[in-house]
Amino acid sequence: MVKKKSFVERVGIPRLIIGVFLLVLFVAAPFAGVSLKDSVENVLARFGMFSILVLSLVPMVQSGCGLNFGIPIGIVAGILGGVTSIEFGLKGFGGIFVAILIGAAIAVIFGALYGLLLNRIVGDEMLIATYVGYSFTALMCIAYLKLPYKNPVSVLSYGGTGLSQQIPVADYWMKSVVLDDGTRVTTGIIDRLLSFKVFGVSVPVGMFLIFGIIAFFVWIFFKTKTGTAMTAVGSNPDYARASGINIKKTRLVSVILSTVIASMGIIIYQQSYGFIQLYQAPLSFTFQTVAALLIGGASINKASIPNVIIGTFLFQGIITLTPTVINGALNIDISEILRMIITNGMIIYALTRRNADE
Repeated sequence: MVKKKSFVERVGIPRLIIGVFLLVLFVAAPFAGVSLKDSVENVLARFGMFSILVLSLVPMVQSGCGLNFGIPIGIVAGILGGVTSIEFGLKGFGGIFVAILIGAAIAVIFGALYGLLLNRIVGDEMLIATYVGYSFTALMCIAYLKLPYKNPVSVLSYGGTGLSQQIPVADYWMKSVVLDDGTRVTTGIIDRLLSFKVFGVSVPVGMFLIFGIIAFFVWIFFKTKTGTAMTAVGSNPDYARASGINIKKTRLVSVILSTVIASMGIIIYQQSYGFIQLYQAPLSFTFQTVAALLIGGASINKASIPNVIIGTFLFQGIITLTPTVINGALNIDISEILRMIITNGMIIYALTRRNADE
């Protein structure tokens, strides 16, 4: 009895409720006429697409900079890396690798400027970061129209200059495969990397592997002297200052690291989604990633990789399965309405939590 209570306290009642609800959706899917195989594949795919973006929040949380509502800054850096790679005509894994390198380089610059700003408004980081994310996205909407890209795939067709709202990556980062039933589908090359099937369910090992590698390096980083100092700054800045830790420098490093990881995450997302989305699109990732991390058990000054894994799986699982199962059961198409209600409802829950243990 003691062990069961300890497990409930450790996992948290909200996460248990969401987990049970997600399990019920999986069970109910076949009865609603929804393919259980497709449901599981969709949840696994969305986990792989969003996991690195959620992981990017961890360094800033650990350093006491709060939840990174300015994640669009890192996403924009990744977008520029992806567009630049396509501009050079690079394809396959090499094209994605170059996109990640260019995006990371841009993210270091953006992250440094972002970090310097946050160091000037200590205590109000989350509020200011939200404004910065929106303002920077608006500024980039102007920049997209002026940047000198020339690839016909990327530019606006009617003017020949300026970037399109959506840039397809099918000819660069994706490949067509024929399924067992003869259907031809186009998937991201990382999605197909080392993929295999379990009971007919395709497991996107490539995306999981990329997430695992980045998560491992993040875990190793927090074992280093700099990573330990970062955790100390987030937990007790007064103690960290008394210990001789340069708080501003440590916070700056955390912001740059978060921005770089976000730039990598959006490229992995894009190769799976099939398009590079520009203009207002980066804003759509802000509250989804923050809510996923909080649902996973993180707080505003403490987060871990298990929080990322649990939160991303639960959040993406719920918003993926609920509309399809209810639509199948009721035979009406209210998927977008349900998705908005569920997404925003979970975001409200996550953002109004007082701590990670409630």
